[in-house]
Amino acid sequence: MINRRTFSKALGLGAAAASLAGPGAPAASAAPRSGPETPAAAAGGSGTLASFPRLKQVRAGLLNVGYAELGPAHGPAVVCLHGWPYDIHSYVDVAPLLAAEGYRVIVPYLRGHGSTRFLSDRTFRNAQQSAVALDIVALMDALKIDRAVLAGFDWGSRTADIIAALWPERCKALVSVSGYLITNLQANLKPLPPKAEQTWWYQYYFATERGRLAMQDKTLRHDLTRLVWDDVSPTWDFDDATFERTAAAFDNPDYAAIVIHNYRWRLSLAEGERRYDGVEKQLAARPVIEVPTITLDPERDPFTAPGNGASYRDRFTGKYEHRTLKGIGHNVPQEAPAAFAQAVVDVDHF
Repeated sequence: MINRRTFSKALGLGAAAASLAGPGAPAASAAPRSGPETPAAAAGGSGTLASFPRLKQVRAGLLNVGYAELGPAHGPAVVCLHGWPYDIHSYVDVAPLLAAEGYRVIVPYLRGHGSTRFLSDRTFRNAQQSAVALDIVALMDALKIDRAVLAGFDWGSRTADIIAALWPERCKALVSVSGYLITNLQANLKPLPPKAEQTWWYQYYFATERGRLAMQDKTLRHDLTRLVWDDVSPTWDFDDATFERTAAAFDNPDYAAIVIHNYRWRLSLAEGERRYDGVEKQLAARPVIEVPTITLDPERDPFTAPGNGASYRDRFTGKYEHRTLKGIGHNVPQEAPAAFAQAVVDVDHF
């Protein structure tokens, strides 16, 4: 795994990190596999990169997408996808590690976040899963990326899972935190055990008018999202500046509408769009993922299902490995950047 000296080198984009196998290296040269559990000490802590270099913008599909890009322009591509309530800075320490290994790392703001904007005011602010996934396919088209390793957590895992399942020719390999997260609307109508339901408190809050108004109010939105960070990452000792850096992305004019629609759609309380019906029909069948995959379960994430990945193991039919990150919470790439980057490199060599 990456030690602190190697990590500092990687942040400077200097010599390749000794513990990572670069894109051209054989799989045997990668760091030892973590096996079923990766101790927190080996997972790596937060790095020191203050921010990304100047962000880029590109027209892609329905959006003008804001994204960070690190690494050589002709390197093998890795697309890193954030979740909620997070932004591209979840990968502010992962991206330099991968760039130092020769990867072209793309980290986009999802619709409704940061500098990503809709091209038309008339476009419905839709956040159903297929719409978000097709945003990323359109982004890859715009950047002329035929295939990439896709890596994500939370909304990002779901998005990467969908692309890997339905368009495997675009996904060389997959790193998915929390495994198979493709939404099944029918299954979501069934109640969970009360303790599990409690974890989703904000989902039910967003189903109410009070929740919608809270997301539109900057102060309430700030405090709510900070509370979620504290709840789902109980061992992560982040500071106020780290949160504020990400919270700036929530000032996007479409943020509240996108977040509210996403969670209401999942509970069948908001409709999607007909243009995505065909894709959603395919996703409702719970398609398997055949591309090489590493799934990561953060031990201290309240959303991590019991069973060490057993609940979704049958959805991955290609070469596969599961890892549990001990002592790590929900925001895996920012809490354990070295372990996340290692998973990307390892799965690329499957």
